[in-house]
Amino acid sequence: MQKKEPFIINRLKSVGYAFKGMLILVKTESSIKIQVFIAVVVTIAGFYFDISATEWIAQVAMIGLVMSIEGINTAIEYIADFIHPEHHPKIGLIKDISAGAVFIASIVAVIIAAIIYLPKFF
Repeated sequence: MQKKEPFIINRLKSVGYAFKGMLILVKTESSIKIQVFIAVVVTIAGFYFDISATEWIAQVAMIGLVMSIEGINTAIEYIADFIHPEHHPKIGLIKDISAGAVFIASIVAVIIAAIIYLPKFF
C-alpha cells in the first residue's frame, strides 16, 4: 500500500497543477488573452475613476467569473474533441451551450461595467 501524502503537500501540489492549468489557458487561448487585456483596461479605469469598494468587488467578481467560465468552456471543448474528433451534431450542441454560458457571463459583465463607468463619463 502506498503511503498517503501529508495534507499540506497534497494541497500544494493541487495549487501547482491549477496554476499550471491557468498558465496554459492564458498562453494558448486567444479568447482568454482578449479577456486578460479587457481585465487590465477596466482595472486601469477603476484606478483612474477611483471606483468604490463595492464597484471593485463587482468588477473583480465579473472578471473572475468570465475568465473561469471561459476556462471551463475550453476544457469542455477539449474533452468533446477528444471523445469525438469528427464533427457530430451532439458534440456541436454541447460546445454551443458551453460557449453560450461564457456569452451570458460576458453580457452581465458588460452591463455591470456600464453601470459602473457610464455615470463617470456623464
